[in-house]
Amino acid sequence: MIRIPESEIEFTAVRSAGAGGQNVQKVSSAVHLRFCIAASSLPAAVKARLLALKDQRITREGVVVIKAQQHRSRELNRAEALRRLQELVNRASAVRKVRRPTAPTAASRARRLEAKARRGRIKAARARYRGDTGA
Repeated sequence: MIRIPESEIEFTAVRSAGAGGQNVQKVSSAVHLRFCIAASSLPAAVKARLLALKDQRITREGVVVIKAQQHRSRELNRAEALRRLQELVNRASAVRKVRRPTAPTAASRARRLEAKARRGRIKAARARYRGDTGA
């Protein structure tokens, strides 16, 4: 798991969207997290995979923007935003196994062709039994 230094992350406190109570206009409990992929200390391969992700949280400039507003406290929203960023980086750091196409074995090809021939003989016998011409 790759650790992201907090010095590379920028936090901004913003007001939460949606309905609220008496405190909603005064308290900025939601958090915007901004993380510039290009300027980060992540390995080059992870940066490339992050930038290649089709994720709406990554801007064209290569900045990850995460808004956390689930909780009522700013500290919990900050922790939630950090968790989501870490999850995104972990997903990008996992190297996918290269899939190499395989060819069927000679024995499996022979079994398939034998099964087809057997099925064809069954159908041909069925047509002769009924007296059908097949047309």
